[in-house]
Amino acid sequence: MTGDLPDQTDLGLPNWLRPYLIVAMVVATMWIVEIIDLIPGTNFDRWGIRPRQAVGLIGIVTAPFLHSGFPHLISNTIPFLVLGGIIAASGVPRYFQVTALVALVSGLGTWLVGPTNTDHIGASGLVFGFLTYLLGRGFFERKLTYLFVAVVVLFFYGGILWGIVPKNGISWQGHIFGAIGGVIAARVSPSYRGARSRIAWR
Repeated sequence: MTGDLPDQTDLGLPNWLRPYLIVAMVVATMWIVEIIDLIPGTNFDRWGIRPRQAVGLIGIVTAPFLHSGFPHLISNTIPFLVLGGIIAASGVPRYFQVTALVALVSGLGTWLVGPTNTDHIGASGLVFGFLTYLLGRGFFERKLTYLFVAVVVLFFYGGILWGIVPKNGISWQGHIFGAIGGVIAARVSPSYRGARSRIAWR
């Protein structure tokens, strides 16, 4: 007697779990980096975004994995997991596309306008981008499911948008440009372009 087996990954995990595992692995990397950074003399934080310094461009890639301590990391972990998991549920390629675009806009914007002689680190720019991406997707696509997700996300995490208000010691530039990157990612998402084309041909 034979029957269809549920689709599984090479690791023996159900396919539906794979997107969430990838997001969890990204967060796990942040934690591993922060733990290693406790070793005297390590100082990974020097690889953050340093505005208008050539070496500071490396931070566009590395800064989201660096934090100023465990309280900073903990404050980013839960929203990153929740918002990133919602995005990843639409597909792993979509998650990486959104993450890459948000990281680029947030990092490059911070590098261009951030104060001189500062070092910007943390995943909060990505968190802001994830939030505005989900809100923007609901607005642009106008699908009931996406609108519902956007409302729920806004209810639980809308308060973090106060982080775009300028404040000493906070990389509000990264927050603002991360939020802009999320809106751009929602605007240029393939599903939205497809929906727009279908409407145009009616």
